[in-house]
Amino acid sequence: MTRMALLHVNFFSDVLGLSMNMDVLLPQQTGRGQAGGEGVGKGGKHKTMYLLHGMSDDHTMWQRMSSIERYASNLGIAVVMPTTHLAFYTDTAYGMKYWTFFSQELPSICRKFFPQLSGEREDNLAAGLSMGGYGAWKLALGAGDRFGAAASLSGALDIVGDYLRNKRENTSYAPILREIFGSEEELEGSENELMVLAKRLVEEKKALPRLYAWCGTEDFLYEGNRKVWAQMKELGYDLTCQESEGNHQWKYWDAEIQNVLDWWLGK
Repeated sequence: MTRMALLHVNFFSDVLGLSMNMDVLLPQQTGRGQAGGEGVGKGGKHKTMYLLHGMSDDHTMWQRMSSIERYASNLGIAVVMPTTHLAFYTDTAYGMKYWTFFSQELPSICRKFFPQLSGEREDNLAAGLSMGGYGAWKLALGAGDRFGAAASLSGALDIVGDYLRNKRENTSYAPILREIFGSEEELEGSENELMVLAKRLVEEKKALPRLYAWCGTEDFLYEGNRKVWAQMKELGYDLTCQESEGNHQWKYWDAEIQNVLDWWLGK
């Protein structure tokens, strides 16, 4: 039988120069089952999902607001849930290199700490919601040698449009986004824009990641999602995009992460 071990990991990042946190779910082979579980035993290295949080959250939120441990146990996969603070998985304008941390340092640290995690590109999925949806697609498009697939739930995929919307509406996030991405001129056409990364992969004839996206039709990010989905399809990406009634809430993300796992694993 397989049960899940939950590890709370506090570690130091050389890239960021500060202590970081992540929670990790690892399949544990046992001789006894667990009440209410249907753990699946699998040999060899574990497929791994890096599960990213949104703007107002941290590395604990997926466990607190969804049943991700139960879903992972039933599939025999590992789940890495790191924190990024409010940095949009980006090398920020104010100098903190969160993108370098997530795309390079974190996968290396995880496989050193947990050698049972597979290092194969096709065995690693980046997934996330809202800000984390942006980060997930960014990992697959910008670090495709490490991540073979990515899934976005209610993702901030049109980052330029979202930046301009916050600026136009003078939201509390407007000055924060400027500190992260710099000015509007610095953001547009930069590697922080997902379409720039997507077009580069096509032009360089490199392996394209599999992509998945869901967004609710009442979500404030819905129109931006539809815009990016259409552009990605024009570029020839293997994109599965879903929409249904819903807004920016956990009850939808908890349901949709199950569809993400089925899509990724071919269920």
